[in-house]
Amino acid sequence: MRRVISGKSWLFACLLIWVVVVRMLTGCSMNKDDENKVRDLEFSVTGEADVPEELQKIISEKKTSPFKLTYSNDQNLYIVVGHGEQPTGGYSISVDDLYLTDNSIVIDTELKGPEKGETPGEEKSYPYIVVKTEFLENPVVFQ
Repeated sequence: MRRVISGKSWLFACLLIWVVVVRMLTGCSMNKDDENKVRDLEFSVTGEADVPEELQKIISEKKTSPFKLTYSNDQNLYIVVGHGEQPTGGYSISVDDLYLTDNSIVIDTELKGPEKGETPGEEKSYPYIVVKTEFLENPVVFQ
């Protein structure tokens, strides 16, 4: 004798499989604990004269649009954040935080516009910042 599976049983079996698959997929997601700060990273803001030539060429090509990039040599990691074309001068970028987590390097920067009462130049500007820190192979997360 052969038993026929009813529609309700078939639906129940499909739902059960779906729940198991969803649970397995969400179990592989990154825990919030992985984003805890392990330590602050020491850094310096690098002037244009101290930026490696190859990196300076890349920045020149990208500076008209907002961009975020990393560049490394054998000794240092350079993290670059550019805010694209701005209507006037007087803009600056500050580094609010740079730290290491278990899985990544996190950088938080902020674009600051011309201050009140300041007379910015009338020419367009292309603000960017180059941060130099120790060489680490962790991926960089921009905030």
